[in-house]
Amino acid sequence: MIPKLRNKYNREFSQSAYRQFLNDLDSSVGYPTDFRVSETPVFLTPEITFELINAGNEIITSLRSDEFKEHSKSAVPEKLNVAGEDSHPCFMQIDYAICEDEKNKLVPRLIELQGFPSLYAYQYLLGRKISQHFQIPDNFTSFFSGLDNKGYEKLLRKIILGDKDPANVILMEIDPANQKTRIDFAETERITGIRTVDIQDIYQSGKDLFYNYRNKEIKIERIYNRVIFDELQRKKISINFNIFDTLNVQWAGHPNWFFRISKHSLPFLKNEYNPDCYFLDEKENYPDDLENYVLKPLYSFAGHGVEIDLTKGFLDSINDRKNYILQQKINYAPIIETPDEPAKVEIRMMYLWKDEPVLVNNLVRMSKGKMMGVDYNKNKTWIGSSIAFHKK
Repeated sequence: MIPKLRNKYNREFSQSAYRQFLNDLDSSVGYPTDFRVSETPVFLTPEITFELINAGNEIITSLRSDEFKEHSKSAVPEKLNVAGEDSHPCFMQIDYAICEDEKNKLVPRLIELQGFPSLYAYQYLLGRKISQHFQIPDNFTSFFSGLDNKGYEKLLRKIILGDKDPANVILMEIDPANQKTRIDFAETERITGIRTVDIQDIYQSGKDLFYNYRNKEIKIERIYNRVIFDELQRKKISINFNIFDTLNVQWAGHPNWFFRISKHSLPFLKNEYNPDCYFLDEKENYPDDLENYVLKPLYSFAGHGVEIDLTKGFLDSINDRKNYILQQKINYAPIIETPDEPAKVEIRMMYLWKDEPVLVNNLVRMSKGKMMGVDYNKNKTWIGSSIAFHKK
């Protein structure tokens, strides 16, 4: 987005340097990246950086209101309501498409938001490796709120560990060794000293949770939760403890916030950054320009079930209408110059929340297709996962 930096980066880029970068990234923590990493980071202008920060501030103000607390009560399915919910999420992400307005000014437009952990450790690793292998100006950073490497690690440890010994804190996931995000788990372990444990290896005794490590029973006192209920249900995975019981365990990322701050929140948010959005069962008549809308199921993750080519007949065929939203399509601006065609950008602003929400880092997805997913970007380059840098 900054022509001088973009031209310099593209001019100095080489495939050999990119391969060396990928090899270093893949070998640094014992697991490779199981998703495509873009050839380039994004350089944010001061103007779009300001807009992204301002958009987040407005959205967070709405999320902290009494009205939102009331609205989000219905977001948690009754059969999935976990005891011990805290007053706010530990982790929050807000996803924006970078677009152009009618005056060709770059603006963020809200795509989704999550009260669930994202790749906090991996993005930290990615930013360091990009800075080591490519010429990133010294006065540019991927962090926000005045953080540096040391400050970021300290805050992330505080959020994940709370007041517990790392030996009694776990990262909980479904079949973690086969998750595409396992590189993030390994870097999390390095930063915090905790272990990653399969949810199916946890068992309950009374109100306490345990797992076995090297033939030793380890008590679990705090859980960094990476389990997505959608996946747990979709795969029909059975577990050996009652997750809905009142357990002697703290949550670093309580499961209820996955639902409370989610696509369910989008119709509630009314500001200049949020496109037209409503629950499918809210209106008797559909918009006349259905081609400009996308349908999203509330309870899904990573784009599962999203429909972009809508007809009245298709929408009429949906029975569980309260669990879908219609959202106005957003036209991503092709703004990143690459060796062939320009790439579009989606940026996730990442927050950690102890006493107050703090903007800490970001995650970028780049695309040249109809959508951000892999299926829409086959055989394309300069797309995939990345990170954005902005002036300190």
